[in-house]
Amino acid sequence: MLFTSFVFFVLLILTLIFYYSPFFRKHQVIILLVSSVIFYAYNNFWLLFLLVVSGLINSFLSYYICFLKKKKIIATIGVVFNVLLLAFFKYSPLISITFLDEKDPIASFLVNIPLPIGISFYTFEGISLLIDVYKGREKEKPKIVDSNFFLHLKKSFLFIVFFPHLIAGPILKANHFFLQIKEKSLKEISYVFVFRNLILGYFFKMVIADNLKEFTYWIEYPFFQSQSTTVLLTMLVGYSCQIFADFAGYSLIAIGLAALFGYQLQTNFNFPYIASSFQDFWKRWHISLSSFLKDYVYIPLGGNKKGNIRTYLNLMLTMIIGGLWHGAGWNYAVWGAFHGFLLAIERFLSFIKLNFFFFKILKLFFVFIAVTFAWLLFKLTNFEYALEYLKNIQTNYYLPLNWQICLNIFIYSLPVFFYHFFYLLKKNKTSMYLNLIRFDYFIFGIMLFLIFTNSGITGSFIYFQF
Repeated sequence: MLFTSFVFFVLLILTLIFYYSPFFRKHQVIILLVSSVIFYAYNNFWLLFLLVVSGLINSFLSYYICFLKKKKIIATIGVVFNVLLLAFFKYSPLISITFLDEKDPIASFLVNIPLPIGISFYTFEGISLLIDVYKGREKEKPKIVDSNFFLHLKKSFLFIVFFPHLIAGPILKANHFFLQIKEKSLKEISYVFVFRNLILGYFFKMVIADNLKEFTYWIEYPFFQSQSTTVLLTMLVGYSCQIFADFAGYSLIAIGLAALFGYQLQTNFNFPYIASSFQDFWKRWHISLSSFLKDYVYIPLGGNKKGNIRTYLNLMLTMIIGGLWHGAGWNYAVWGAFHGFLLAIERFLSFIKLNFFFFKILKLFFVFIAVTFAWLLFKLTNFEYALEYLKNIQTNYYLPLNWQICLNIFIYSLPVFFYHFFYLLKKNKTSMYLNLIRFDYFIFGIMLFLIFTNSGITGSFIYFQF
C-alpha cells in the first residue's frame, strides 16, 4: 500500500479515529498493529506470514535473553536467524546466478524466490532488538523487555510492524522506540511538525520524484544511446535529485505520520548534498542505515581501534555490506566498495588541512559529482550498460541537444538544490534566510498547491525494492 494511494488515506483516517477515541484509548497498540497488518498485507497477503514468523522469533528470543543465563548463545542464534532469513529471500537469486548452472532445478528454484517487501528493514530491526537487549545495562533492560511475555510480544510487534516505517524505514533502534510505547493523547501532537513533514515529504515524492522519473527513464538501455553528452550528464544529476526526493520524501512522510500517533522517529536525511566529505555525506544520507552499520558492523569489526590497515578494511567491508543490503546484485557491492574506497582514501589524506573557502566549495562539488555518478549503478544494474553509459558521455558530444529533457530536469531538480541552499542560509543565519523565513507558510502553501495540481504519475518508492 502506497502512502500516496486513496485507500491508504482511508486507512489512516479510520486508524486515527479509533486510536484517539476515548473508548479505545487503552487499546492503542492493538489498533496500530491491526492497521499495520492491513497496510502490509493489502497487496500480498501471503508475505504477511514471513513477517509474523520473524516478529514471533525475535520477540521470543529477546524476551529470554533477559531471563535465561545463556544470553550470548540466544542472542547469537537470533542474529544468525535474521541474517539467514534475509540471505535466503534476498540473496538466493544472486547465489544461484553466480555459482549454479541456470539449467539446474535448484538454481531455477532459487532464482524464483519472491523478495518480501521491506524484509531488509524489519530483519535489521530484529537484530537491533536482540543486540540492544543483550548489550543493555541490567537497569535498562526492563524498559525494553516487560516481565509479562505477552506484553513484550505486543510491544515487539509494534516496534517491527509500525506502518509508517515498516516498508522503507527509518530503521528503528529498540532502545529508542520501546521507551515511547505508552498511552497517547491528541494534545501531545505537534501539529506544526506533522504539517511541515507531511507537506514537504509529499511534495518531494509526488511533485519532484514522480515528475523527474518521467525524464530520467531515458537513462535506461538502450534509450541513453541516442542522447547527447549534455543530456546524459543532466539526467545523472536529475536521477541524483530524484532518488533523494523519493527517499527523503518517504522518510519525511513516515516521520510525520508517526508523530500523528505520538511517536518520534529518527531523522533520516540531513541535507546530504551539502556534504564536503564522504564521511559527512554518510552522516547525512540514510542516517538510520549508516548508524546501524556503524553500531552493529563497523564497531564490532574493530572500528578504528586496530591500526590503519584494519580500519581501511573495516570501512571497505562495512560499505560492501551496506551496498549488498540495498540489493542482491554485484552492482550494489561495487557501489558499496566505491564508497568504502572513497572513505578510506579520505581518511588516509586527513592529514591535509586546507580550510579556505574555495577548497571547501571544491570538495562539496567533488562529493556531489562522485555520489551522483555512483547512483548510475542503482539505475543501470547491468555493468555493461553502466560502462556503455559512461562511454557515451565521452562519445555523444556530437549529437543534437534535447532541450526538453534538460529543461524539465532543471525545473524539477531546482527545489532540491534550493532546499539545500536554504539550509546553508539558515546555518549561517544570513539576512536572506531571515527574510525568507517570514514567508515559510506561504512557501508551504505553494507546495501544497503543487501537490494537488502538478503531481507526476504515481510510482512506487525507489527504496521499496530494497
